[in-house]
Amino acid sequence: MALILDPNIADPDGFYDTLLAAHDGLSAAESADFNARLILILANHIGDRVILTEALLAASD
Repeated sequence: MALILDPNIADPDGFYDTLLAAHDGLSAAESADFNARLILILANHIGDRVILTEALLAASD
């Protein structure tokens, strides 16, 4: 399985709004902590080390 980089989220604007709302009222440090927890939860869900490494590389471009 290859990393999916094409749009693949149903209602992406709605998801983005929900993501922003999750940060409401958080300080910069709390927001960074939230993002770190979210990344780890999603990485655990994906579970494929090759895909996760590809995602890290894609994010660094």
